[in-house]
Amino acid sequence: MKICVVGCGAVGSLFAANLATLDDVEVWAFDLNKAHVDTINEHGLQLIGAGEVHGRPHATSDPSALPPCDFGIVATKAMHAASAIEATAHAFADGAVASVMNGVGNEETLAGYVARVIRGTTFPAGKLVEPGVVQWDVKGDTTLSPFEASPATSAEVEQLADACSRAGMPTVAVADARPAQWRKVIFNASSNPIGALTGLTHGRVCERPDLRALVSGLVDEGKAVAVAQGITLDADPEELIDHAARPDVAYEHKASMLQDVEARRATEIDYLNGGIARFGRELGVPTPLNDTITALIKGVEASWT
Repeated sequence: MKICVVGCGAVGSLFAANLATLDDVEVWAFDLNKAHVDTINEHGLQLIGAGEVHGRPHATSDPSALPPCDFGIVATKAMHAASAIEATAHAFADGAVASVMNGVGNEETLAGYVARVIRGTTFPAGKLVEPGVVQWDVKGDTTLSPFEASPATSAEVEQLADACSRAGMPTVAVADARPAQWRKVIFNASSNPIGALTGLTHGRVCERPDLRALVSGLVDEGKAVAVAQGITLDADPEELIDHAARPDVAYEHKASMLQDVEARRATEIDYLNGGIARFGRELGVPTPLNDTITALIKGVEASWT
């Protein structure tokens, strides 16, 4: 089996390194970070922190170098998904492609370029420490299902889930991944931008009553939008937020959006709070807090130019 991880940043590296430890899987990693790619090819891909893993995927920044693959796992930032899958789609002419990106609307993007798409959401998190080295901050589950509009087969979803689980990334194949996906969207949209705006880690956001109340207000709006779609979340985001704030889980974790703000990189706000607000407008559900947070993050981004 050949699997290509498209976007080998923090989350993509977790999948690529772990999958590369399997004897029956050939792993390719596509990323535009040339230093990261060169180091992976020379020394392998090392994970440290929550899991110590050393994998040796094939890495490239040249999409024409990719062989035909059975599966793709797209782990880019949401706003880079279209250009990434456009460049690599030829490798999946006979394969199925899964999204493990943050936010909503990503499967629709992939379906514009490949025939069979897997809806996915993943909870593991980390950060790129240096080329070839990723710190694994948070472990967690991944959920996959056929994407309704351009579905991969159930057998394909189960095959990819099995490979990820055997590699140390616990993954379940289900009929509908939207309950898990929206649980994560609400979790991220309720906590990540607060950290990005304040500079606080997840745990420090949650220990302030004023900020924790704001987080709950964002959760409530997200839940209302999910209900309007007929989605029953598979877990309560409030409980997950408090769990992640524990010192032994993710108290010191800097959310990816905070990492982006600190590096003055564009954030995924349009696919998180902006995505919830967009669905809310379409469904007639008010989302004033998500609209406000979206405007504030966009204001921070505007300050860099």
